[in-house]
Amino acid sequence: MPEKVAIFVDVQNVYYTCRQALGGNFDYNAFWARVADGREVVAAYAYAIDRGDEKQRQFQNILRAIGFEVKLKPFIRRADGSAKGDWDVGITIDILESAVMTDTLVLVSGDGDFAILADKLRQHYGKRVEVYGAPALTARALMDAASDFIAIDQSLLLS
Repeated sequence: MPEKVAIFVDVQNVYYTCRQALGGNFDYNAFWARVADGREVVAAYAYAIDRGDEKQRQFQNILRAIGFEVKLKPFIRRADGSAKGDWDVGITIDILESAVMTDTLVLVSGDGDFAILADKLRQHYGKRVEVYGAPALTARALMDAASDFIAIDQSLLLS
């Protein structure tokens, strides 16, 4: 029986960290092929901010065609000029709900806030947690809390 995996991608985080740390864009097809190889994907979510532009809609359709359920939050600009678009709580809820039907949870994010969650999943639920991130911009606490940290490198960037 194949290993069951669930995938959770913090789209904003991976976009900015790959651009900043690696000078490229994340290759979702290559990533999916790697994660799904020999395993059964039981759930896959991509969390994004909806700015409502056509290019973004096309990107979201590509993600859907790969196999992701795209979850969107509206882009909110605060009165002070800062922006809000944080998916941490939504990602955490979905991961906890998916944990009962999976062997391995795959998170694509460098956000250290997920370290507590990864640790809890491993220690208390006996789950494997794979974290994909750009090494230079992934929190050390998250790397340490994961069962496996997989560095995003050139093989996971669009050429």
